[in-house]
Amino acid sequence: MGFLSVIRRWALRDKMPIREISRRTGLSRNTIKKYLREGAVEPKFKTPSRSSKLDPYADRLSAWLLAQTRKPRKERRTVKQMHADLMKLGYEGSYGRVAAFARTWRADRHRAEQTTGRGTYVPLVFQPGEAFQFDWSEDWVNIGCR
Repeated sequence: MGFLSVIRRWALRDKMPIREISRRTGLSRNTIKKYLREGAVEPKFKTPSRSSKLDPYADRLSAWLLAQTRKPRKERRTVKQMHADLMKLGYEGSYGRVAAFARTWRADRHRAEQTTGRGTYVPLVFQPGEAFQFDWSEDWVNIGCR
């Protein structure tokens, strides 16, 4: 459900005060009033594409992250150590930017690993007599006993 439709439902149907909607959503009261007055469907925020201080080092950091995934867990370098190595190479940005890059890189890689097939196929539809399910449990009930 859209964000604006939730605001409209709270304000128009549930008769919730704008101050309460502001508290729940974290938006200012003026913004909520504007959304209620306008006929807009959803707010569209256009963020300009900006270059980052990390962009020249992104390929190297990706290679380091890929190399770390192949190592045993106890031998891996932390993102803080990678940030320190980038600082030695001339990177002037913050650790938070490197950590955010590592998070998105890991999420993208995890998503790619899930979508690429490994030769495993589990059919969801079976022909009659092709698949069976058995329940080998036993249940005992005493009815009318004291």
